[in-house]
Amino acid sequence: MGTVTALYRYPVKSMLGEAVIAVAVTEGGLSGDRVYAVLDETGAVGSAKHPRKWGALLRCQSRLDESGVVRVVLPDGTAVSVEDPDLDLRLSKLLGRQVFVSAAVPEHGRLERAVPAYEGGVPEVVRESAAVDDTGESITTGSVAPGTFFDFGQVHLVTTAALARMRTVYPAGDFDARRFRPNLVVDTHGGPGFPEDAWLGSRLRVGEALFRVVVPTPRCVIPTLGHDDLPPDPGPHRAHRRRDLGYRERAGPAVRRGGQHRGRRRP
Repeated sequence: MGTVTALYRYPVKSMLGEAVIAVAVTEGGLSGDRVYAVLDETGAVGSAKHPRKWGALLRCQSRLDESGVVRVVLPDGTAVSVEDPDLDLRLSKLLGRQVFVSAAVPEHGRLERAVPAYEGGVPEVVRESAAVDDTGESITTGSVAPGTFFDFGQVHLVTTAALARMRTVYPAGDFDARRFRPNLVVDTHGGPGFPEDAWLGSRLRVGEALFRVVVPTPRCVIPTLGHDDLPPDPGPHRAHRRRDLGYRERAGPAVRRGGQHRGRRRP
């Protein structure tokens, strides 16, 4: 069916993550993935899906060191442990308001998403529920998956075929897989456009891990934002506007799994 060519995890939600060669897979997803998040005093969970409020998080990188401690590399290159109170001060300065890093998921934590201004960006029923917040952005408000910092699925998969298809729709766009913040990048060896559409409800084996494919990943503003050395690019959204690809990223499904195994990418 395909070969896993890259594995990624993001220890702090909405920060840049790290590429890994192998990783343990548990009921909660990839070990070390989204184990922390940045919260504010209003109960909002930091997500770059609301760029005006949280977009600066994508200028930070989170990673696990050899001892298993999560460290955050700030835009100035300083690396600070999540256990260091100074990190909260530095992130508060970066974001312009009081925030803190937490491994504890708030019982009623809010997840805010900016609503695209263009037609078709979200279903109309979602657009009708949006409200303008203090930043002047039209947003919808939901919650994270119970007991986690995930929006929904614990693992996000992207195929090379889907990325290639979107490049044909909008050749000027940059469809680097990292824009979509996947956990797994699967090379489908030149297969047709969106092979993952046929995987919904199926089980995928990756190394010793068995994943259940549950839903296409809803699209959002994240792929258009700057990521590390990738500049902002509207290409992912323009590809959808130029051709009706439906209300989803179509670059991969969200998947879930059970048990504890190790996933490994092939060199």
